[in-house]
Amino acid sequence: MKRCAILSMDSLADFEAYDHLLEEPLAELGWQMQMVSWRDDQVDWDDFHAVIVRSPWDYQDDADKFIAVLEKIEQSTAHLENSLVVMKWNIDKRYLKELEAKHVNIVPTLWREHFDGSEIPAFFEHFGVEQIVIKPRISANADNTFWLKKASYQDSLVALTEAFASRNFMIQPFMASVIEEGEFSLFYFDGNYSHAILKTPKKDDFRVQEEHGGRLAAIEPEPELMRQANLSLAAISDMPLYARVDFVRSGDSFALMEAELIEPSLYFNMDNNSATRFAQAFVAKMQRLSI
Repeated sequence: MKRCAILSMDSLADFEAYDHLLEEPLAELGWQMQMVSWRDDQVDWDDFHAVIVRSPWDYQDDADKFIAVLEKIEQSTAHLENSLVVMKWNIDKRYLKELEAKHVNIVPTLWREHFDGSEIPAFFEHFGVEQIVIKPRISANADNTFWLKKASYQDSLVALTEAFASRNFMIQPFMASVIEEGEFSLFYFDGNYSHAILKTPKKDDFRVQEEHGGRLAAIEPEPELMRQANLSLAAISDMPLYARVDFVRSGDSFALMEAELIEPSLYFNMDNNSATRFAQAFVAKMQRLSI
């Protein structure tokens, strides 16, 4: 039986994770999976045929070290998924700017290298809105994401200054449809659509993650949402084994919030056959690569 490492973190006790649902379908296809923390320096990656990055949800705290671990895996005999090239490209949210240049409809975004609190009024003015969101270009789990209102943003200046003292960041108009309707996530395995969900935040919040009280519902995506998701995936130059594309309704269409290609939750719990589809896609790719 071939061995596959599922790259995770030291403890998932504070998170909702569903990677364990891969164990049975992988085993049925001749692969034994083992959960491994990306912070474990004692791991010999040569012991595995493949490494799948799944839930290292603290990598943003030490992104350089995380990339170094991925590079070490890449240099071993193990095959890395998603590819190092894809993950290096995806780790900084400026990838959205590249997708926009390929005619992908993204949420309007400003990009900044250094934080200056005096610029905040201009951000509201630029988008012509009363509410904006500021977040790091390298982030996960909505960490250091700020929902600011024009009338009260000054209350957050100290926290903003601290959060972005040494981080590049991005600014977007707050998309009210996140609260009114939710955020749509569509999942693709080796380029093929698998399933979709709608994530809605709890009352008086905008974060849709389960850890922040978000609610999940399985959905069938409407044609325009599927069209935008397919366009977004097609704009990614190196087809990933797994991809989650997150959208919010914008007028008569949908705008891409994120293309998650490093460690997205794939919500295997929301579709009974999704873990099997993932395992089949993974094994088929390994067979194509003669691994």
